[in-house]
Order: sequence, then C-alpha cells, then structure tokens
Amino acid sequence: MADGLQIAIRTLLAVVVLFTITKILGKRQVSQLSLFEYITGITLGNLVAYVSMDLNTEWYLGLIALGVWSLVSLGIEFLQLKSKKMRDFLESKGRVLIKDGKVLEDNLKKERLTTDELMEQLRKKMAFRVADVEFAIMESSGDINVLLTRENQPITARHLGIKVGPEQEPQAVVMDGKVMDEPLATMGLSREWLNKEMEKIGVTVENIYLGQVDTYGEFYVDLYDDQIKVPIPQEKASLFSILKKCEADLMLFGLTTRNKKAKEMYERCAAQMVGIIEDLRPVLQR
Repeated sequence: MADGLQIAIRTLLAVVVLFTITKILGKRQVSQLSLFEYITGITLGNLVAYVSMDLNTEWYLGLIALGVWSLVSLGIEFLQLKSKKMRDFLESKGRVLIKDGKVLEDNLKKERLTTDELMEQLRKKMAFRVADVEFAIMESSGDINVLLTRENQPITARHLGIKVGPEQEPQAVVMDGKVMDEPLATMGLSREWLNKEMEKIGVTVENIYLGQVDTYGEFYVDLYDDQIKVPIPQEKASLFSILKKCEADLMLFGLTTRNKKAKEMYERCAAQMVGIIEDLRPVLQR
C-alpha cells in the first residue's frame, strides 16, 4: 500500500477514534479544564498524530495507548464525582483574593497573580475600584468571580419591590423558512395560529429567517430581507390600555351618577379593576 494512502486511512481512523473518545469524555470549554484534563487533551492529540504519521510502528499500538488514556481519564472523572478530596487535589480549591474591599496580598502571591492582572480581571466584571468589591475569588478554572458591594450592584425589580411575571425560554417556531412543529406543540400552538400571526404582519413563512414565540404567545420574526420593517407585537399594550380605560370609565360613572347604590357599585367595581390591573401589570408591562 502506498505511504500516502496508508497515512490517509490511518488519519481517518484516528479522527473517528478521537471523536468517539471526545464524545465519551464529555465536553468542556478550555477555561473549565482541570490540569489533568488539559494534559489528557494534549496527550490524545499527540497520540493521534503518532497513529496517523508513524509508518514504522504498528498502528494498533497507538489505538491501545488512546484507549488506556481514555480509561484513566474516565476513572479520574469518576473519582472526582465521588470524592471531594480528589476534586480538591486535582482541580484545587478557589482562593479568596478580595474580602470586604481589601486585597489579600498573600493569596495573590500564592496564585502568582500581579496587581495589574487582578485589576484587568476586575474591569472585565465592571469593577473599576477595589473599594467597590465586597468579595472576589479565583475559581479552580482560573476565572475570577466578583461580588460588588450592595450599593454598587445593578438595580433589579426585586430591589424596587416590583413583581414581575414568570419567564420561560422562547421557542423558535420558524427557522430558515421552515415551520418547526415540535416547538409549536411545546407552546400549545398550531400551524393555524402561526398562519394568522403571519397574516397580521403580512409575511409568509418563506420570508422568515427566524421566528420565535415568547412565554406570553407573542410572535417575533427576523426576515431574510433586513430592509423590511416588521411591526412589534402590541397585544399586551393594547390589553393594558383597555383595562385602564375600563377603570377610568367605572370611576367616571361613579362620579356622575346620582343613584347611591349605583355609585357604590361603580366604586366597588373600579376598586376591583385596580386590583386586577395591579395583578396583571408584571405580565402586561414586560
């Protein structure tokens, strides 16, 4: 067999084996790899190159080496799942770098981290002053996570005492001009509903690059032609304005009527409408 053909066959075989091993070992981002996983990745790459290019040795020896490394890696991962001590030994523990706005210089030295590198990582977390940081820790992956002081944390609805409606992930019901039936069924919707929504905005399914339905059944589309402007769904805003108008009408009827019982009824209904609007506000004003 010609050397070139033999190398091609070996390379294809090595790629298949490496892909299979990678699927078995699982997937992680490079920043999440432990030291042993990093070493394993480098070793597997070298072994694949050995299997592909070294024609002077038997190719199956490289596959055996790949298998042994894979089994060792799986064994290490199993031990990590079962033992906290093993996780700490292989991945090390997180180390606190800042506490109560004070830099812990000794811990910086242990991690061989300079002040410039620390400040760079803090700026990535939108913390430009050490005094604004309540707590910072270097994780075993090397990432630095930051907890800002209470006054420097972003304001949320909870801080303002505002209730917000629950949120679920939107479903892509149209993709590349094709209707996705499974996400539609997940949302409890049908193709007839989708066709009506497309008629409202005047588009056909072939013109839609991506169409999504949110938690509240509103349909958002991105078209192939970016020059076409698609109206933003206004159902929730319209319903909110109708409810506010009903509230105003009930209050007006209560003010203008001379019948005492009717006035009490209108005022009672207006108060109930206010309660309904407040209950629905987190949903209607998202």
